[in-house]
Amino acid sequence: MTNHRRHFLGAAAVGAATLPSLGLAQHAPSGSRSSTLLTVGGLIGSGNRGALDPAMDRMLVRQNISFAKARAFDFASLVALPSATIQPTLEYDSKPHTLKGPLLTDVMKACAVTITPQTLFKLYAVDGYTAQLSAADATHYRVIVATHLDGRPLALGGLGPLWVVYDADRFADTAAKPLSARFASSPWATYYIDVTDSCGCTPEPDKKAG
Repeated sequence: MTNHRRHFLGAAAVGAATLPSLGLAQHAPSGSRSSTLLTVGGLIGSGNRGALDPAMDRMLVRQNISFAKARAFDFASLVALPSATIQPTLEYDSKPHTLKGPLLTDVMKACAVTITPQTLFKLYAVDGYTAQLSAADATHYRVIVATHLDGRPLALGGLGPLWVVYDADRFADTAAKPLSARFASSPWATYYIDVTDSCGCTPEPDKKAG
């Protein structure tokens, strides 16, 4: 797992000017009237939206994200996937909490991603933080896309609305780390995932995307 140090970008980057766009997403999943919470692009199979729109996908543009097609998930489509429950001790209050949501690998299955030993996921949070996670680690650590914390939907302005996270207490190598070092590759407020691989391959432009 690798990451870039978490820091908050100013209004000129992602801050107040762009955060409202999360709740007013222009590209909801097909057949849905709800806002998109998560977009997955890169080496996916099927998509339910077309290419990045420079005029309307402002947060994505500001983080230099680009795609020819993507799969968009709203809250209902995420909670409709099989869910897993974990109870990690969190660094913010040093207490165990119950987190629930679909496995990251199940979200990738919904995107028709072909997972190989080289598959990588680059995770983008709304504050500009990014982290990279291998598919092997996502599988081994049973990483979830958390939608709920202690029985309640995760909130924007807190740790949500989505948190890519795992149960660090459950694994000897991560449990041995100090709390402050366990979740560097677990971005809260994740809103975009780029699927790539270690060879640096990118998908061919898809003129029929979406």
